[in-house]
Amino acid sequence: MNVDRLRAKFLTADVAVRAVRSGDRVYIGSNCGQPEVLCEALVRRKDELRAVEVVHLITFGAAPYVDEQYAESFRHVAFFVGPNTREAVQKRRADYLPVFLHELPSMFRNGQIPIDVAMVAVSPPDEHGFCSLGVSVDIGMAACKYARTVIAEVNPRMPRTLGDSFLHVDEIDHLVDVDRPMIEHPPAATDETSREIARHIASLIEDGATIQTGIGRIPNAVMAAIAEKNDLGIHTEMFTDGLIAAIERGNVNGRKKTFRPKKVVCTFCIGTDRLYRYVDNNAFFDFVPTEFANDPFVIAQNERMVAINSAIEVDLTGQVVSDSIGEQFFSGIGGQVDFVRGAARSKGGKPIIALPSTAQNGKASRIVSQLLPHAGVVTSRGDVHYVVTEFGVAYLHGKSIRERALNLIRVAHPSFRDRLLSEAKRLGYIPEEQPSVDHRYPEEFVRTIVAKNGETLTVRPILPTDEQLLKGHFYSLSDESKRHRFSSTLRSLSNATFRDLVNIDYNRQMAMVATHRDDETGERIIGVARYYANEATGFAEVAMAVRDDWQRQGIGRELMLSMVEAAQAAKWRGLLAYVDEDNPKMIRLLQGLGVAFESRHSDGQVEFTLRFGSARQLAADR
Repeated sequence: MNVDRLRAKFLTADVAVRAVRSGDRVYIGSNCGQPEVLCEALVRRKDELRAVEVVHLITFGAAPYVDEQYAESFRHVAFFVGPNTREAVQKRRADYLPVFLHELPSMFRNGQIPIDVAMVAVSPPDEHGFCSLGVSVDIGMAACKYARTVIAEVNPRMPRTLGDSFLHVDEIDHLVDVDRPMIEHPPAATDETSREIARHIASLIEDGATIQTGIGRIPNAVMAAIAEKNDLGIHTEMFTDGLIAAIERGNVNGRKKTFRPKKVVCTFCIGTDRLYRYVDNNAFFDFVPTEFANDPFVIAQNERMVAINSAIEVDLTGQVVSDSIGEQFFSGIGGQVDFVRGAARSKGGKPIIALPSTAQNGKASRIVSQLLPHAGVVTSRGDVHYVVTEFGVAYLHGKSIRERALNLIRVAHPSFRDRLLSEAKRLGYIPEEQPSVDHRYPEEFVRTIVAKNGETLTVRPILPTDEQLLKGHFYSLSDESKRHRFSSTLRSLSNATFRDLVNIDYNRQMAMVATHRDDETGERIIGVARYYANEATGFAEVAMAVRDDWQRQGIGRELMLSMVEAAQAAKWRGLLAYVDEDNPKMIRLLQGLGVAFESRHSDGQVEFTLRFGSARQLAADR
């Protein structure tokens, strides 16, 4: 590194920004990597400059160039609307440019959005002349690469992040010495709602998964909720302080990542001085530009990729609004669609849209029958897989509009469910005869089991959206299995019957299903146990059927024990089961269940009776 040539590059901020001409487009380093001193110097040239376009992602410092008094000198174009520019955008003093984040660098390169001057903040050069873009690599690297002039604040407090994050001083035209604290953005405190949402999200995250998440209460709560998960990886656009605890606990180590293992792949970080000191010279972090980190085809190389993104509202067909409230632009597309599509293409991937069920202190539902007028869809209904609120998980991919609406109403706030159901019927999404979905879903009975063949299954209460899955299960049963279950060889059931079978009150009626999911067949019901309670006697009659090709795997036992638990929780006196004498498998299952079933033979059947005084300890042990 030529020391004399390096010294010649150092100028004052006021001199350096003379490189900006009227009519130029100026890129400003984003997030917490905003070059504040250069921004201040640029605005001081307000009387000399006209029609300068200022572009950037969200920034957390001041944005004086959006002030109305500077309208002749500067106009801001936001790639992502932040709190410091939102009023200007909404009052039309600034513009919003919606764009997928991974595409912006190519727009700089091909001249669709040419950059005249790039102003960024960097770490001091090392002995070889390399400066790091630090906490904000994102689109800044591309802006510097394709700009006519590059001006960089050199701040000793900027962490030297590793990865594809370095600019050589020969690539920088002017350097400005700055020594001021980094912009900090402390993490938002979690609340009960965000913790409930995070709990549901954590239930979808497997050991060895790779996670993408963002900023705010929900991502912070997710980092706390994964405390029991093992060998997680991170491939994300951004992260905050909450990631440090997950790394230090050992939850995040990247050992099982299938793409860039043992590395946190990211483009920028937002947080406090503790975070900045943590990432400084830390080889566990791989800071890379967005054209790489946000490329859906790159993201998809991570198996079990879990993408967690937020939304402002979701309509009953699954359309996701996340950058506007009606006609008012609020944020941006950012990397949401990049990661939703990347996770969808990942082997075992799960794209998740997470949002609280209400807004305006509970006065408005975020699950809506129709979007606000002029609201823009960021993630299309065809892209959406999981939608999570504090009331549960709605899986939409491959589901009909009717199934989507029912699933989303189930995770809406209870105060709005009846209204949403009525509106869904009016819009023709749901048939008029559809019963209410306002029963509380008993999540406490959801569990994961491992069958004798080693396959992982979910045992859970049935959902109103399981109608098609239940049909598939029914028609998979052999004639013998149907006869033992229904006392006759039923050839078919009506659509109305299937609808009644999935719409239950989870009290007088209960149905537990065992489901299996794989990449080829999707989710299938492989076993169903069901009871109907007689309020006069206090006993519930139980029956069960497991697919013939999944029998002898311990599934029937798990389903029946779940029935015992559910009936006890509902305070019924006991269970009754009527089993054909020529059904030895079911007889052996009940006799070997470990609870005191009484039995007697009558008219070719064995009548089993379980009185709950004898089963309480079993349920408690489970």
